[in-house]
Amino acid sequence: MAQAEFQFPKPSRFALHSRTFRIFMSGSLVTRVGDWIDLAALNWAVLQFTNSPLYLGLINGCRLVPAFLLSVPAGILADQHDRRRLLILIQIGMMLLTFCLGYIVQTQQPFWIFVFIVTLRSILSAMDPPIRNALVPNLVPHSSMTSAIAINTTVIHLSRIMGPAMAGALLSVTDIANLFYINAWGTLGVLFSLLMIRSGSFSNTNKKKKEKTTFREAANYVRSQPSVQSLLVLAIVPMVFGFPYTTMMPLFARDHLKLGPEGFGILLSVSSIGALIGTTLISLGKEIKGAGKWLVYSIIGLGFSLLLFIGTTNIYIAGIAMFLVGLTSQTYRTMSRITLQMLVPDQLRGRILSIALMDRGFIPLGAILIGAIATWAGTLWAGAMMGIGCIATTYLIVTRRRQIWQL
Repeated sequence: MAQAEFQFPKPSRFALHSRTFRIFMSGSLVTRVGDWIDLAALNWAVLQFTNSPLYLGLINGCRLVPAFLLSVPAGILADQHDRRRLLILIQIGMMLLTFCLGYIVQTQQPFWIFVFIVTLRSILSAMDPPIRNALVPNLVPHSSMTSAIAINTTVIHLSRIMGPAMAGALLSVTDIANLFYINAWGTLGVLFSLLMIRSGSFSNTNKKKKEKTTFREAANYVRSQPSVQSLLVLAIVPMVFGFPYTTMMPLFARDHLKLGPEGFGILLSVSSIGALIGTTLISLGKEIKGAGKWLVYSIIGLGFSLLLFIGTTNIYIAGIAMFLVGLTSQTYRTMSRITLQMLVPDQLRGRILSIALMDRGFIPLGAILIGAIATWAGTLWAGAMMGIGCIATTYLIVTRRRQIWQL
């Protein structure tokens, strides 16, 4: 039977016991490393084309705006069709467009063509996260869902550490165009893994139903579930006050700690290590009780870590603070995704996750807010606002939505 893979002698909480999940994660790691290599190449290519910070901002806008606009449509597709087949089509399209980018850079085509292809690829890329996140729980038994979601996040952080380092080394020995080609070929990693997975392994059987899948169904579900509402509201807090630290870090490193580019890079790497450790511990598969308390305490911990960072000029203490920032922020984000996925039914998972993933749109908003405070009152007050904002806003939300404690 197609489902035999999921019949464990004893309930397993560690997702890597599932062969299907191991195959998918292995392919995903290869492809995600290529994606980070590609991002570094993209920014360098724009500077090489234009030597303009304005165009650098434009190209990143072309990358990020579709992620906000297309999250919900992608979630509807994830609940309406076979998630595996959708990902295969998306990855094939992205691979072909990435080959086009390499050719455009290699042959020095007009910049507007480069922007056009980047935008087309970003449209496909924006549809990947809701579908991929909805697919992951279908690859493991229910008892391993927590571990699966955490391991998926761990793979993201591993690739985030490996990809830029590899890109830096490659840029010193080869042309930028070759980095796009490397990423395009790297897409075969996740494609092969998806082709190796049997269709019968998936539980989103709603794709076989004839009734129309609508966003209203998901919206009605959210309105009827105070716990889900609370998770979505709470998610806004770290997006506005916490996660903009990556955007503001060059300012903090230069003006507050008097560091150059090397010190700035080290602080971000330390933060990534903290994030990786946090998600790895969650991925081990041990049962986590009191998820609501973990969520609240991790955001408050993020706030105090940011205050520790902005309150010192000692590089070693600042490094410890950034490690804690990475640890607490990603513990929160991973636990939030796990808790949400455990609450929602599979037939609504894609649409609900598409709503949750829109919280990324609050990060630029938070960066603008914190940047305005830094301009008006100085770097110290901007950093303090980030920490205090995490703590105070979380407290206000929890006092009004006490059901968070019962999650």
